Amino acid sequence: MSTLSGPLSAQRGFGQTARRDGWWIVPLLTFLGLFAFIVYSTWAAFQGEHYSFGPYLSPMYSPEIFGSSEHALFGPKPGWWPAILPFSPAFLILWAPGGFRFTCYYYRGAYYKSFWADPPACAVGEPRKSFCGENAMPLILQNIHRYFLYLAVGFIFFLSYDAWNAMWFTDTATGQESFGIGVGTIVLTLNVVFLGSYTFGCHSFRHLVGGALNKLSGRPARKKAYGCSSWLNQRHMKAAWMSLVWVAFSDIYVRMCSMGVWSDWRIL
Repeated sequence: MSTLSGPLSAQRGFGQTARRDGWWIVPLLTFLGLFAFIVYSTWAAFQGEHYSFGPYLSPMYSPEIFGSSEHALFGPKPGWWPAILPFSPAFLILWAPGGFRFTCYYYRGAYYKSFWADPPACAVGEPRKSFCGENAMPLILQNIHRYFLYLAVGFIFFLSYDAWNAMWFTDTATGQESFGIGVGTIVLTLNVVFLGSYTFGCHSFRHLVGGALNKLSGRPARKKAYGCSSWLNQRHMKAAWMSLVWVAFSDIYVRMCSMGVWSDWRIL
């Protein structure tokens, strides 16, 4: 057996590498994309207004448990809400989809590189000498991803109901509802498609429907579900970004229509 002799190379300093390609481009774009979404979603959540327009409800506020719009399930702001704290319906629900994305297996690799430089890219020096992984706080909390999955699946049903509601418009003259399709209907429906592709292609969902079985041939329904989830899982990165961007755009669309900046065109 051959052996190597000689001293080991010293640990690279932060950013040191022998690579000559643009290794920094992807981490930088990832940082800018995720940072922009975090800033916008935080701003949108604190607004607490202009999140609904007719039958449309922003996905950042759905389900609206308490709120001022007609979509609120249990009426306006509850009396038990502390008066010293600002109130927004988004505060009650955004922690669930946010937790699902923050603990997502794909996003871990993305923001470990772009936010924590751990490492910034393959064969590039990082700003630390040791790393204990996800065995200690706070990174050990990443392991609750599978539990956030159950909440995320529930949100898909709520958002699907919102897309259905977005197909029914109230006539201001007669007060009667009629079926129709507006640009907002398409926006909110595509939001469900993109979020569903991201959620049902999740590694945890794939394990849930069939990954725990040693033999799938005797379970035709679960084998089919596993195959579908695996197909989505191969496109998990694309679905993660498409759904992230579309959630923000859906909120922007509803917000702009509510403020009177944009007009919602009725297609049908």
